[in-house]
Amino acid sequence: MEIAPQLTWETGTAYDLFTSLDVVHNPARYGLRGSWAAGVRSRLPAEPREFLQNSVEGHHLWMIPWLANQAGPKDSATILQTLAAIPPEQRLQEIAACYMADDMQALLFGVAAAGQWRPEDKEALRELYAQMQREERGKSKRMSDEELEGRLAVWADTAVYSQNLLDALTVYYDVFFKEEEARIQKPLEARIAEAKVLAAALPLPDLLNELSQGLRFEFEQTAEMEELVMIPSFWSTPLSMFTAFSRDKTRWLFLFGGRPDGVSLVPGEVVPELLYQMLKALADPTRLRILRYLSEEPLTPAELARRLRLRPPTVIHHLDALRLARLVHVTLSANGRRYEARHEAINTVTTMLDGFLAGDS
Repeated sequence: MEIAPQLTWETGTAYDLFTSLDVVHNPARYGLRGSWAAGVRSRLPAEPREFLQNSVEGHHLWMIPWLANQAGPKDSATILQTLAAIPPEQRLQEIAACYMADDMQALLFGVAAAGQWRPEDKEALRELYAQMQREERGKSKRMSDEELEGRLAVWADTAVYSQNLLDALTVYYDVFFKEEEARIQKPLEARIAEAKVLAAALPLPDLLNELSQGLRFEFEQTAEMEELVMIPSFWSTPLSMFTAFSRDKTRWLFLFGGRPDGVSLVPGEVVPELLYQMLKALADPTRLRILRYLSEEPLTPAELARRLRLRPPTVIHHLDALRLARLVHVTLSANGRRYEARHEAINTVTTMLDGFLAGDS
């Protein structure tokens, strides 16, 4: 990735408002105990809880590009006020315009303008999703009629959906996230300070790899990047988001881990989260074999599946666990993913274990 964009540094707890929603609704993806996440969700009244659980997009990170485009403070209360100031019938379109492809916009915004959808809209939407799946993952995933009709129903009455969205976000903030916001502010500021020091010493590819704790990027579409907004997220650690948020793809954002290694997502947790994830990953014999292969050379999931004589989905499951434990490097390119062992992480786990047993954490 031979580019030298301007780096812009930004902190905003509203980013964690949205990433935390993804975490509590998909805890396994982040290595979080499902029971604790369920406890957070149970604090919400039934109606907003069900709405957030059944969000049409299936996750809650789709608002990040819109958030990155906003000017001014990005604390949660301010951003909720910004959302409330957008007329309900325009709110969903404004959010989606920041990430949605032109052909998808033409279809769904047309449904919104008409206030209803037709059978041909469903088939057009099915093909657009299939095309997107082929481009992003190399294969087509057929959408069910129920999923397609649910999405179209939302766009046929965007005012109702967008108002329900704002109401649910407001309740989530008042019931849970307002208190969480105070806990994460200082760690986010400290992470920005650390990242700036690294940026002064490392070329951009190495900086992104260091901040993401294992991601490397090989994307041709980054050639037009002029600005890269660097944003720490406490809740999404160690997973990252790297995407364009301007229509001309000159402005990109990099959402990276903002939670210190010795701090757990669950308040008051005695065992450091990273230590637990590392030891859990290393306790599996298949994962140890994978790490041994990846210590010899970078491999794709398909190549590992052949060596291990396992189904590719099984191998990907193990690789996800290793990535969550920061034990592998992942190179992302237009041709897919390649993995290799992240040897410095082994030193981290031994140091953390020594410190924990000595009572240092």
